[in-house]
Amino acid sequence: MGTATRDRILEEAARLFTEKGYEATSVQDLAEALGLSKAALYHHFRSKEEVLYEISQQALEGLCRQGERALSEPDPKVALLRFMEGHARFFEENRPFFVAMLQGLQSLSPEKRAVTIALRDRYEGMLRSILERGIALGVFRPLDVGLTARAILSLLNWMIRWFRPGGPLRAEEVARFYFDLILKGLEKSGGVGEL
Repeated sequence: MGTATRDRILEEAARLFTEKGYEATSVQDLAEALGLSKAALYHHFRSKEEVLYEISQQALEGLCRQGERALSEPDPKVALLRFMEGHARFFEENRPFFVAMLQGLQSLSPEKRAVTIALRDRYEGMLRSILERGIALGVFRPLDVGLTARAILSLLNWMIRWFRPGGPLRAEEVARFYFDLILKGLEKSGGVGEL
């Protein structure tokens, strides 16, 4: 029962934080949405920040599991595609957790923020490893790996602003489009145009 209630609290909090914003959501809002007293809420979590922290940890751990699967692909192109698809799929299937994590980072205390950033950096490190492997194998041209990883993650993370589940595209289809765009660019092959 305790675990089920904790999960319900996290799910409802993630939804409210995504819809209203973390700062604008009160503990009272959360308690009312759940049909619980504030005391019952505090029985499971000591503070609203602790709820956000747990949401962030779960979201990043989920992303890391996707990243580990992608890393296991020996072909760097396939690994990059799997990484991007996994990121997009996790976002679509766990949108409130993903958005609350992404938008709530600055609301965490320095200690909790540091732990969360370390987990985020571990995830980004998986993408960097895929890019480094691709460069080492001559599959990708030599590029600034950090900048490239941030560009890829920015494309994927910005989907929180415009992507809506149930629309004409699945998030994975968007990721595949981005993958193709990154791999092939905009320039038409065959000639060098004038600048």
